[in-house]
Amino acid sequence: MSVEMSKKPAGRNSNVIVAAVCLAFFTGMIGMAYAAVPLYKMFCQATGYGGKTQRAEKQYAGRVLDREITVRFDANIAGVPWEFQPVQRSMTMKIGETVQAHYQATNKFDRPVTGRATFNVQPELAGPYFNKVECFCFTDTSLKPGETLDMPVLFYVDPDIVNVPELKDVKTITLSYTMFPVEKTKPVASSEPVQGNSKTISNTEANLGG
Repeated sequence: MSVEMSKKPAGRNSNVIVAAVCLAFFTGMIGMAYAAVPLYKMFCQATGYGGKTQRAEKQYAGRVLDREITVRFDANIAGVPWEFQPVQRSMTMKIGETVQAHYQATNKFDRPVTGRATFNVQPELAGPYFNKVECFCFTDTSLKPGETLDMPVLFYVDPDIVNVPELKDVKTITLSYTMFPVEKTKPVASSEPVQGNSKTISNTEANLGG
């Protein structure tokens, strides 16, 4: 009788331990789920995976090759009532040369609208070798009705791109931005085109998005 009574507390202790382990595991899984998206975003920005570009820690490449490459610029909108487009559709530069391109956004809505741009690079394998020094991506940008914003991008193509077998013969890279609304807006059809002024977004570290 005494032996059976001594086994019961041990059984209860085992159940408590199992329950605690299950609870810890469940809590950990929830935490990992919430962290997955930002961690994946950080991973892509750091490695260039999925066409994400590198954020350059220095403004210039260590060398400039005697070989040219063309960068094409693409712009898209997804629910934001703006005109959003590159100032020039393409640019040819030497690999390793730091250059600046410009995008332009105009708010065609009859009230202020805030937008945010995401980006990618094609071909995807070129992402780690496309280094943006200054950029407007992932920055909330507010425009008044009719206001136009100049949005510069400073970048260079890493000379190491020629050492990648799949990219050694690539002659063109496409940098594509998509502008999304940060807040709900009325349908574009209900807005009235308006005239307004223009300004230029500042190139500061606070505006870097990768």
